Amino acid sequence: MNDQFNQLESKINLLRDYLAREEGKKEKIIEQINKTSALLEDVNSQIDLLEKVALVFKKTSEFAREQAKRQIETIVTKCLQYVFESNIEFEIDLNELRNKANAEFYVTNDVDGISLKTKPEISRGGGVVDIVSLALRIAFLQTHKPPIEGPLILDEPAKHVSEDYIYNVGEFLKQTSEMFNRQIIMVTHNQHLSAIGDKSYKVELIGTESKCTLINEK
Repeated sequence: MNDQFNQLESKINLLRDYLAREEGKKEKIIEQINKTSALLEDVNSQIDLLEKVALVFKKTSEFAREQAKRQIETIVTKCLQYVFESNIEFEIDLNELRNKANAEFYVTNDVDGISLKTKPEISRGGGVVDIVSLALRIAFLQTHKPPIEGPLILDEPAKHVSEDYIYNVGEFLKQTSEMFNRQIIMVTHNQHLSAIGDKSYKVELIGTESKCTLINEK
């Protein structure tokens, strides 16, 4: 009888030891679960913060892009209206193309109360394209952050603009240089444009050599 009691007590002790070990394992598992839960909560908090930051960046980028768009539209529109003496306006359509920002350029005219929106190359031929290209270069230079220093270098600007408007182009370039305090270096075959500079040089090819002659200095 005593032997059976001793065996039973031994088994009970073994079960108690096993239970104690399992309780220890349970406590470690609970501790690990608590640590993991805290870490998961922190990760979720970080994800939420990053999503909010990304949203702020997106909104800020959209606002900055819209502001730049309006500035460029205004500068190019003023240039077009000054040169062509009309109600022509410049517009930029922004959209997403293959997950990249894409810009399409248009000019609009009011004709008998009807707004006509066309591509620059279709409106009045190459003259409008020349002025849009010129104005865009000036707009990008002046709105770039950080500022781009140095002269504005032009190669045959407004070569497709008719003589009726070439005087306006010259005046626009003069005012641009004075307003933005930026030197303009220009290569042109147009006599009027060559005469508006503070210094003008005539370059002639004689044989295999280029001869440069000062023809105008103010």
